Formats: sequence, C-alpha cells, structure tokens
Amino acid sequence: MDANKLFGMALQLGPEWKVTRSELSAVDHTLKIWLDFREGHRFPCPECGRPSPAHDTVEKRWRHMNFWQYKTELVARVPRVDCPEHGVRLAEVPWARPGSGFTLMMEAVILMLSQEMPVSQVAKMLKEQDTRLWRILEHYVEKAYRKEDWSGVKRILVDETSSKRGHRYVTAVTDAESRKLLFLAEGKGKEALEAFAKEMREHGASPEQIELICMDMSPSYICGAKEHFPKAQIVFDRFHLMQMAGEAVDQVRKEFVRQGLLPKGSLWALRGNEWTRSEGQKSLRASLCAAYPRLGRAIGLREALQEILAQEDPQELRWWFQWADRSRLAPFRKLSKTIKDHLDGVLAFLQSRVTNGLIEAINGLIQLAKRMARGFRSFRCLRIAAFLKAGKLRLDIPALAT
Repeated sequence: MDANKLFGMALQLGPEWKVTRSELSAVDHTLKIWLDFREGHRFPCPECGRPSPAHDTVEKRWRHMNFWQYKTELVARVPRVDCPEHGVRLAEVPWARPGSGFTLMMEAVILMLSQEMPVSQVAKMLKEQDTRLWRILEHYVEKAYRKEDWSGVKRILVDETSSKRGHRYVTAVTDAESRKLLFLAEGKGKEALEAFAKEMREHGASPEQIELICMDMSPSYICGAKEHFPKAQIVFDRFHLMQMAGEAVDQVRKEFVRQGLLPKGSLWALRGNEWTRSEGQKSLRASLCAAYPRLGRAIGLREALQEILAQEDPQELRWWFQWADRSRLAPFRKLSKTIKDHLDGVLAFLQSRVTNGLIEAINGLIQLAKRMARGFRSFRCLRIAAFLKAGKLRLDIPALAT
C-alpha cells in the first residue's frame, strides 16, 4: 500500500476525494498532504443541498492532528459549485466545518485537552496561537449552551466570585437540582439577575417558573430578585450568615489587638470552628475566652447561632436576638439587626434547608477555570473556560460524533 492510500484511509475520505501527494520535512518536522476531488463529481450546494457541478476551485489549508509527532497540514483544491438557485458557493468538505482552519479531528483533540489543561499550555504544546484555540472552544461551547433546556429549573443559587484583581467580580447562577452552572455575567448586582431573566427565555424557560433563589444579603441582588423573579422565595443561607458572624467576632478580636492584649497566633485560634483547630489552638482559644469575657461572649454568640441554624426551630432565633442585643458588643448588635431586617429569608432557609454551599464549589471551579485560562484577555475567555469546567454541557465533539 502506497503512502497516498494510507493517508486516505487515515483521513477517512469519501469516494469523491483522494490524496494526490504528501511531503515530509525532517528539517521543520512538518507533514503536508495534498487532496483533490475526483473529476466530474457533483457537490451539494451548501445552501440547499442540490448537487451542482464545479465552477472553479480555491486552495484551502487546515491544521490536522499530528502524524508520527509531525505537525500535519492538509492542502486541498476545494470546488466552488454553481447552483442554479443560489449561484456560486464554496462546497463543504467532510473533514472540516466551514470557516475553520482545523480539521474536525484536530478540533476534537483541542477540546479534550482544553478541558484538562490551561489553553496557553495547549497552544504551546500544539504550536498554535491561543487566539485560534479560543475561537474553536467558543464555537462548541456556545453551540452546546444554546441547546440547553431550562424549562425544569425551579430553584437557583446566586453568588459572586472574583474575576480579576481590583474588585472585579462576576455573578454565577447555578441550578440547585442539577448542580450545573447556568449563567455567568460581569458585575454583582441587579443587572446580572436582569440579564439572567432575559437569557431564560432563550432556553425555553420563564422567570415566573423560579420558585426559590438562594443568595447573600446584597441589596442589589435582593432588588433584582424581587423585580425580575416576582414569584420566587428569597433564601439567605447559613453560609453567608455564619460568614457575617465570623466577621463580627473578628471585629471584637481587633479591639483587643489594638490594645496589644492578644498574643501571636491568636488569629487562627479564634477564627473558624473549634473542631477544625489544633490542640494548641483550642487551648489558646479557651484561655483567651476565660481571660477576656467580651471575647468569650463573641465566640459564644457565633457558636450559638451556628447551632440554631443547624436546627429548624425559628423560636431559638428570638432567644439569640435577645442575647446579642444585650451583649454590649456593637458588631453583634448590628448583626442581630441585619438578621431581623432579613428575617423572612432566614426563616425560609430554616424551612427549605437550601444552601449556597454548592455554588461555593462552583465558584471553586470558576477559579480553576480562571487559572486554566490564565493570560485570558477578556471576560469572554473566562466564560468559555467556566462552562467547560462547570457547565456540564453536552459538547458535540467531532471525534465522538463520528
């Protein structure tokens, strides 16, 4: 079997195409394969599919997956067909999609590598410009994303995560049931929820179908949820409540730091849950709380709130409010007022037990996507990488389709 037939079989060419010659260069480690169509073959018009004769030809080139570690390029004389209805049109080739400079098999390799590696590393490994790879990823991600059906989405989780340094944020919306990223938008407020409400209509869904939104107490998020999702129950989960309680403890701790009363290492001994601390930190924590009653009171208020949120009895909150209000700790009096002002959402959490813990995991995947897209020049690239990692999209990978 000669080389032309071997390459023809490897490329899975149809009867209308043939390999005419190949050239292997050991100097720059490249392989070029020339293709041509068989004389007299009629190609379908790309507009209507009507078999039409060739009018003239145009030379086109595509990067193919490597043969024997050699960078491979296909060069073909592609016919332009003369359709009686649509005129002269460039015929489609079976090994590449229209407008792409890569073969389908090469695009499949790029897709699979980019799901596991930073795009910059994939580009370096394949000796390609990363901008070309981003265009391929965008095509397949957007194609899969547009096919997503959101008609069954009832409960959503909303949170923000950083996109760049300098307080640059993006808003992530996740389906609480399927645990997949639904939407990613720049900013962290009302406008992001408005954009998501509009996007729902593109996926066979309506904002009126949303029954529950779990999020933090951002006034902008609350305003956006009430305006664009009027039938949704707003839920403030324990993750953000405990985050605020931890910040209140930290404010009390800083008062003692300013007075020079706390020893080195007290920061991590006082932060977080006791069961996550080392034995030395537990001992230091207990001694500090005994020595400084105000500090012990702050730790006690935080731990009591954590226990209450683990239960489903709203009456326990009333007891906690009374303790916080009488504690003479300004940060906890402020926290008590904040929870009272948002009590409906807190009680909704006690009843539904829906938590944003899942979206924190999604945010972790988005941060991983940010690292995988390091060097990205725009939000567009971050969005593509995020949906590759957390969107659970059904990508139409060419190699699997064949």
